[in-house]
Amino acid sequence: MADTQGFDDRDGFIWFDGKLVPWREANVHILTHAMHYASSVFEGQRAYRGTIFKLREHSERLRRSAELLGFNIPWSAEQIDAACNEVLQANGLTDAYLRPVAWRGSESMGVSPKGTKPHLAIAAWNWGKYYPHEKAAAGLRLDIAPWRRPAPYTAPVHSKAAGLYMIATLSKQHADGRGYDDALMFDWRGQVAEATGANAFFVRDGVLHTPTPDCFLNGITRRTVIDLALKRGIEVQERTIWPEELESFEQFFLTGSAAEVTFVQSAGPWSFEIGALSRQLATDYDDLVNGRQA
Repeated sequence: MADTQGFDDRDGFIWFDGKLVPWREANVHILTHAMHYASSVFEGQRAYRGTIFKLREHSERLRRSAELLGFNIPWSAEQIDAACNEVLQANGLTDAYLRPVAWRGSESMGVSPKGTKPHLAIAAWNWGKYYPHEKAAAGLRLDIAPWRRPAPYTAPVHSKAAGLYMIATLSKQHADGRGYDDALMFDWRGQVAEATGANAFFVRDGVLHTPTPDCFLNGITRRTVIDLALKRGIEVQERTIWPEELESFEQFFLTGSAAEVTFVQSAGPWSFEIGALSRQLATDYDDLVNGRQA
């Protein structure tokens, strides 16, 4: 995940409101509404061997996220797809991470977004594994986050909105300061939710268990892994999971476009093994995104 080069000073091109611009010139004004009031949505997606995985799903989710925040992106899913492929090609990348981001501009200032114009930018860069290989191979150590996922009646929880990641950032920072790799988050009820940027799966007696995504994103990678499990005849239970049940699970892994499938060795006081079922699904996912299986 580490990248020692600043993201503001790089060679390359960023797609910005309909055209490619030099990387260093892809700037916004300091009074952009999104910076002050979090009126921004984004996607994180990966390209493998020149193909962006589940591109259409990402583009459609970006548009839905903006709509949940009350603004419309003036580019169709087809146009966003084309722009993502254009920026990938312009930067000469085949295996890469892409970040489409849409936001309200600086046409007016105040809590009300009235009069602001929607903008869209797409960047792409080389980015290896989200977690260092040694940590991922051994399994992550997760802290228990001090912050909780909010209730659906308090925030647009099904939007991939920048503002919703504030508590994730605080939780990740807290975990880093305590020597952990990441944090497991509970929701406002105290139920198990997800990690700071990835969905959670648990294994017990050959059955896959995952929290119901009623207050956090039903991730694209999450849905892909569920499909892969079902194809193998693995039972999948999407349900309420309370912390007291964690000691009964044998395996634990995370899923996300950045994290892909990442094993977990512990979460707070609970320990897990890296078992055959988790390894199989990680292999299946890697084969799928790299075009080695249908």
